[in-house]
Amino acid sequence: MKQVEAPAGGAGRGAAGLPPGPSPLTGSPPQALVDDTEDVSLDFGSEEELALRKAKIRHPLATFFHLFFRVSAIITYLFCDWFSNSFVACFVTILLLLSFDFWSVKNVTGRLLVGLRWWNQIDEDGKSHWVFEAKRVPTIAASTEAEARIFWLGLIICPVIWTVFFFSTLFSLKLKWLALVIAGISLQTANLYGYIHCKLGGQKSISRATSRFFVTADVPKRETRRISEERMGSQAVDNQIRKN
Repeated sequence: MKQVEAPAGGAGRGAAGLPPGPSPLTGSPPQALVDDTEDVSLDFGSEEELALRKAKIRHPLATFFHLFFRVSAIITYLFCDWFSNSFVACFVTILLLLSFDFWSVKNVTGRLLVGLRWWNQIDEDGKSHWVFEAKRVPTIAASTEAEARIFWLGLIICPVIWTVFFFSTLFSLKLKWLALVIAGISLQTANLYGYIHCKLGGQKSISRATSRFFVTADVPKRETRRISEERMGSQAVDNQIRKN
């Protein structure tokens, strides 16, 4: 008879990478090691987003021009008498700076610095539609806290300064500057109102707002097409009856 030697206790199972057998004393299998471990998902995306949000300036050019035109308009209004004695030249320069500021803030800096945008559209019926959007941008294109703070501070403080200019001009009886000050208040308050409406009450995705607009604009065309088809069908029926 041949004698077969059993492997040393647990050595064969350990070498093969198999779990240990039942305990000889209790007869119950030992608790698996996987029960003592727990899968933990590491969310590196949130840390990356937080780091990007805390970055100082990610759009330096847009941040510069967000403040450049409006601050230049205020400085030119305060010290224009030092540079030129011509009222017309000062008036036109300040009005151009205010216009550049309105366009850049409305179309460029608001979209880049805070992801907001607003505009007005006129449909085929001649009705005016105001569109206020808050775009959900990915993490890489998100604006930083510093940029958002600069954007909102510049957007709020400058209309307040022009309001102070309005009362100072009114009380000092410098009525020739009154129209320019009213224009400054109007242009900058319009941007302030539009972006506050985007932030608080008009948060829509760009795709949804655009699709709704085109669907609404296409309704009159469909209705006109349906009416014309019905008229053509009725005319064809009348012609067939007359022939018979």
